[in-house]
Amino acid sequence: MLGTHTLRAGTIFRAAVLIGLVASLGACGGTRLGDMFGRGEPVEEQRPLERADAQRESTIWDLFTNVESANTTVEVNRYLWNATLEVLDFLPVQTVDPFSGVLVTGFGTPPGGGQAYRAAVLVNDPALDARSLKVALMTRSGPASPATIRAVEDAILTRARQMRIRDMGL
Repeated sequence: MLGTHTLRAGTIFRAAVLIGLVASLGACGGTRLGDMFGRGEPVEEQRPLERADAQRESTIWDLFTNVESANTTVEVNRYLWNATLEVLDFLPVQTVDPFSGVLVTGFGTPPGGGQAYRAAVLVNDPALDARSLKVALMTRSGPASPATIRAVEDAILTRARQMRIRDMGL
């Protein structure tokens, strides 16, 4: 008698697990449980997106896929890029990537100066704006002063504006 009771409890437990599994899988599919077994209202078919520029809805599985193209580049403002090269022309260029907007230099001394500097510049936006430009300066003894960094940023922005005005013929 005890064995029959245990057998029934195991069967009931397995049936409950199976029903729970079916219900959870039905919930993942976007249909109601009644629709899954042919009861209830029919599910309306999904139509393809009507706008070509509409983006698909992201899912949890997008975390595990590389949805971006390997050829994606950051748009860089050409005036800021060229002004950076002109203003920092006294520094030897170590790494330059105009497609991502990164410029890294070695140590160099500005004309008429005694302190050697090293720069890392990021131009990360197509706008001719101070927010598009990030400058980091180092000396041999550590980071440069914020006033020096600000002066270099101002010089780059001023030169970029001059180049744009010259190109526009104003």
